[in-house]
Amino acid sequence: MSRLGTAALALALVLLAVTLAGVGAQGTALEDPDYYGQEIWSREPYYTRQEPEPESFSPLLPAGPGKKWEPRPQEPRPPKKATNPKKVPKRDKSAPEPHLPGKNSNKKGMKTRSSEKAASDDHHVRAAHEDVRESCPPLGLETLKITDFQLHASTAKRYGLGAHRGRLNIQAGINENDFYDGAWCAGRNDLHQWIEVDARRLTRFTGVITQGRNSLWLSDWVTSYKVMVSNDSHTWVTVKNGSGDMIFQGNSEKEIPILNELPVPMVARYIRVNPQSWFDNGSICMRMEILGCPLPDPNNYYHRRNEMTTTDDLDFKHHNYKEMRQLMKVVNEMCPNITRIYNIGKSHQGLKLYAVEISDHPGEHEVGEPEFHYIAGAHGNEVLGRELLLLLVQFLCQEYLARNARIVRLVEETRIHILPSLNPDGYEKAYEGGSELGGWSLGRWTHDGIDINNNFPDLNTLLWEAEDRQNVPRKVPNHYIAIPEWFLSENATVAAETRAVIAWMEKIPFVLGGNLQGGELVVAYPYDLVRSPWKTQEHTPTPDDHVFRWLAYSYASTHRLMTDARRRVCHTEDFQKEEGTVNGASWHTVAGSLNDFSYLHTNCFELSIYVGCDKYPHESQLPEEWENNRESLIVFMEQVHRGIKGLVRDSHGKGIPNAVISVEGVNHDIRTANDGDYWRLLNPGEYVVTAKAEGFTASTKNCMVGYDMGATRCDFTLSKTNMARIREIMEKFGKQPVSLPARRLKLRGRKRRQRG
Repeated sequence: MSRLGTAALALALVLLAVTLAGVGAQGTALEDPDYYGQEIWSREPYYTRQEPEPESFSPLLPAGPGKKWEPRPQEPRPPKKATNPKKVPKRDKSAPEPHLPGKNSNKKGMKTRSSEKAASDDHHVRAAHEDVRESCPPLGLETLKITDFQLHASTAKRYGLGAHRGRLNIQAGINENDFYDGAWCAGRNDLHQWIEVDARRLTRFTGVITQGRNSLWLSDWVTSYKVMVSNDSHTWVTVKNGSGDMIFQGNSEKEIPILNELPVPMVARYIRVNPQSWFDNGSICMRMEILGCPLPDPNNYYHRRNEMTTTDDLDFKHHNYKEMRQLMKVVNEMCPNITRIYNIGKSHQGLKLYAVEISDHPGEHEVGEPEFHYIAGAHGNEVLGRELLLLLVQFLCQEYLARNARIVRLVEETRIHILPSLNPDGYEKAYEGGSELGGWSLGRWTHDGIDINNNFPDLNTLLWEAEDRQNVPRKVPNHYIAIPEWFLSENATVAAETRAVIAWMEKIPFVLGGNLQGGELVVAYPYDLVRSPWKTQEHTPTPDDHVFRWLAYSYASTHRLMTDARRRVCHTEDFQKEEGTVNGASWHTVAGSLNDFSYLHTNCFELSIYVGCDKYPHESQLPEEWENNRESLIVFMEQVHRGIKGLVRDSHGKGIPNAVISVEGVNHDIRTANDGDYWRLLNPGEYVVTAKAEGFTASTKNCMVGYDMGATRCDFTLSKTNMARIREIMEKFGKQPVSLPARRLKLRGRKRRQRG
């Protein structure tokens, strides 16, 4: 019996081992990296779907009765400021690139011993421990990926200072009213106040970035705070520094962001910031961003469904000046037949302003082919537009090589110019600060302190003053208004970058253009300057207001979020009443804007496209932002083929340059290019169009614009006037045409002399 018992016991152990092996194999399958494969991007916004509650997490406790893991005592790290960035070592290209908090995505971390223990307590909030610490990207308070419903606070001074306003870099309204103020502010100033973020899934938290309150009148910021984490929002564990609670150093003023990394990354669902001290003459107010890596959860389909990715094989990273130039070179080598790299001038610091031309005949203007441009980086810290244009250059090259019919047609029928960085000096400053630590304005201006966006000559006032006095003493044209002489002088406060853009736009007959900016999500169309004196906001339309509205809507309506009525406003303005578009002057008045100058001095219709709430998103956000804007960028370029186009020629078939094209009922004309070709953007309809030129008899036609893509051909042949013919004949034979009044006076004088 003993032998049978022994055999039975052995058999039971074998079966148990097999069972455990099967469980282990199942666990291995769940840990297969392919299991966590992301799904292709869904157009349905992430905040429209109900999210199931994550399952409770119970990590294993260390072995031994009654023992807990305690973190090794560490000295608190000094906070990191944007004003004193560290030099970044060169990265090994063969090594994998981690997601990091700074915009440069340089690896920040510290090595820990393998025996280092992570913090844990009875409620199973654990600390992550690795041989090499890896920082995490922002959760998305600034980018609005974290919704208002995920932000909570102990108290709030009023609604406009609630937890939903505690986002990094959020801006207050002009009046700092009850709805749109510049921070979360506690209702009381005591040590029991807190602001909390619900990540809605287990997350490895690695750091906190804080700012003070954005306000013109008040000075409020937190000078120190504690950090706590939880899995159920009821029981909290404070981040420790040895045996005591760790006190993190906060802000010393209200705008410069301060980064504090946790001594040991903490895994939990909730994170809470508990202010401990604040500015003496102020209140508890703060804006913040949380750094964290969401942990994979194969059992939660909601999260896997909403993990954004893209099928485009592009270089999704931030590029400094040298890297941008290298990327352009790579694209040019890939597509030498359709690309050309050139520069339009230099910045104040001597950096060349590089542009990429994309056309089937780069380097030359083809008669009848319209010219289009994108500009980005007029404000150096508005980096998203710069990276979107670099991605667009790569995309157009790749899709052309792949013979994408839509892209091939666009490239062969349009001459496209892309200027990714108009203010490279400012960008280099912002690049050093980083995506989360640059604040709202680091790198905005040129090196000599000029805002390029409103550094162009104010031609609006010249036009409106002439119209008000009914063009007395002289008539001012409604287009091609000359630049004032004072603006052209060397002593004028004009940036080198501004002069370069003006010369560029005068040289190339652009038809349509978009300048990409950041900090909002809207398309603004001219005029940008109010007509009524002393007003800061007033709807001020151009004569082509209906065309501009359509152009703006063509971008906004194809953007993934811009026209979504359910999305949260970026800062203070809700642009949904106009479907994600706005007249610039009705938003805020700006004198000397690029949009107004382009409309009044050239043929180009220019719009400002604000591509995101976050001016400088983290590198990990670039694929999602590309998906948000890709279709819009292409659709907007295609609008250059709307309206009418044609040639204005003389009776011998030679093109007439500088001929004026007028549309009945629209008090704004355009002119032909050097070869006599023109393009006039118009909405569908029937128009009476007149072509006229000095020395020629005017010609008028009815031109029909349809709804299908493609401009209507509307050519003109002008015959010379009788006086022009006489001048031509006389000049041919070396004589000048006779002036009749002078001839009469001469004959009268001769008769008087004969009588005398």
